[in-house]
Amino acid sequence: MNQRKKALFNWSGGKDSALALQTILKDNQFEVISLLTTINEETLTSSIHSIPIEILSKQADSIGIPLHTVLFAKDLKNYDHRMRETVEYFKKQGVTHFIFGDILLADIKTYRESKLNPLGIEVVEPLWDKSSSEIMDIFLTSGIKTKIIVTQTDKLNHTFIGKNLDRNTVNLFPNEIDICGENGEYHTLAYAGGLFKKEIDFSISEIKKIYYNIDLDNGKTKTVTYWQAEITVPTHKF
Repeated sequence: MNQRKKALFNWSGGKDSALALQTILKDNQFEVISLLTTINEETLTSSIHSIPIEILSKQADSIGIPLHTVLFAKDLKNYDHRMRETVEYFKKQGVTHFIFGDILLADIKTYRESKLNPLGIEVVEPLWDKSSSEIMDIFLTSGIKTKIIVTQTDKLNHTFIGKNLDRNTVNLFPNEIDICGENGEYHTLAYAGGLFKKEIDFSISEIKKIYYNIDLDNGKTKTVTYWQAEITVPTHKF
């Protein structure tokens, strides 16, 4: 019997991460020793989905794989340094592969390989090279439950925040958006079913409008606006 290769799974907390990890665990070629999530050190939320670190920890506990978090400055000035430290830390534990849940964006895959391959790490993309419609069909039969927690305001309005990503919701999507949100149209939080042993308890207390300034290659700056759920972690009284 071939020994499984040690891997680190890059965990966003959303649907693609959950589906990619479930796929990897079923395939059983890799020993996933940890989940890795990048965290905004000011807000203590994940850097893209803005999921609180408490929820990310609950996800990891429910899945049964430890969570390793890396804190970054808001302007990402320490990103490369922190990631190099992280790679070296896990290489000492025998990790040879980093796994991601990307689907279609070739520039992101190329970027990951350009950063990790020179450090002796191979990139694995279990969902890669399938169409968004194929991935959505697989997701909808995976048993994984997710809620939409972020939408780009010019793509999906605020009424989508808090909806479960199911067939009924997908049928409401405008035709012009990517069905999996590959262009940033929406992000999700995975909370139950599939690879989760117990449901993650959370609530949405508020929906905020947030703004990101993106520096373009031509030297100009583009402002992108999002609707974002304010995630509340329940406090249990004993």
